[in-house]
Amino acid sequence: MPERTVLVVLYDGVQSLDVTGPVDVFAGAGYAVGDPSAYRLSTASPGGRPVRTGSGMRLLPDIDLESAPVPHTLIVPGGADGSDSSPEVVDWLREHGPRAERLVSVCTGSFLLAAAGLLDGHRATTHWAFCDEFAREYPEIDVDPEPIFVRDGRISTSAGVTTGIDLALALVEEDHGREAALVVARHLVVFLRRPGNQAQFSAPLAAQTAHREPLRDVQRWIAENPDRDLSVASLAVRARLSPRHFARAFHAETGVTPGRYVERIRLEHARRLLEETTRGVEEVSRACGYGTPEAMRRAFLRNLDTAPLEYRRRFHAPLTHS
Repeated sequence: MPERTVLVVLYDGVQSLDVTGPVDVFAGAGYAVGDPSAYRLSTASPGGRPVRTGSGMRLLPDIDLESAPVPHTLIVPGGADGSDSSPEVVDWLREHGPRAERLVSVCTGSFLLAAAGLLDGHRATTHWAFCDEFAREYPEIDVDPEPIFVRDGRISTSAGVTTGIDLALALVEEDHGREAALVVARHLVVFLRRPGNQAQFSAPLAAQTAHREPLRDVQRWIAENPDRDLSVASLAVRARLSPRHFARAFHAETGVTPGRYVERIRLEHARRLLEETTRGVEEVSRACGYGTPEAMRRAFLRNLDTAPLEYRRRFHAPLTHS
């Protein structure tokens, strides 16, 4: 079994969970595959100096970043100040990052990779609160604000904090198979695994809340009645607007079209029923307004790259009895 080196870059202000989450996944994977040396983990900081995390925790790195060998998997965790966190790290990444087989960022660690020029021409994501800034500052990057992680060739970027665990599990699954990743996920008591293109937010939170009361009422109605007629014409009647005026006003105030909002609500409701109940796919499709299992299947493939039955297999929580 090949040994893969994993190097995590440290600097003052780093987010502690961005560091420890992926490290625990890779460390656990070694035991899951029966070879504790499957991943050789190390941490490095500029000058090998101890760093103070954003929460105040003090971390002692293994080695000086300047003397660190180029690893198989290079992980850049996030910090509160984005690319301003450590110019020394950016300089090191610019020189050594292109030689790593896998480049990984967690949360705003993407800013450091971007500042080093390593994300140019690639699709990437970051923490939802910084996506607009990320896109403005680095227009040469295809910034996708929705997924919890994005994989584009050898480069992988994840959203906020805990999504670094999801991404690390995906890398373990790639290296050692699903069963090994499942063992780690069970040990850490997390899902194996949220799909990378799962949204960072629930559907209502991902969209803005409308300013006008009729449109807010429509948003609530959609969320509470996914199985009803949610066509633009029907929703416009509820808002007491013409269909054309309603569609324009809804998009202007929420940032998404009525159709896209309805799709997100129905998908979220269907996911919840598949995760938390034993209702059949046909019943779930009717309860969520899809009408037919095939329509729901197409929606899942389009948005999550997985079919409803496979989604249930991954995420269904077994019922417990008291």
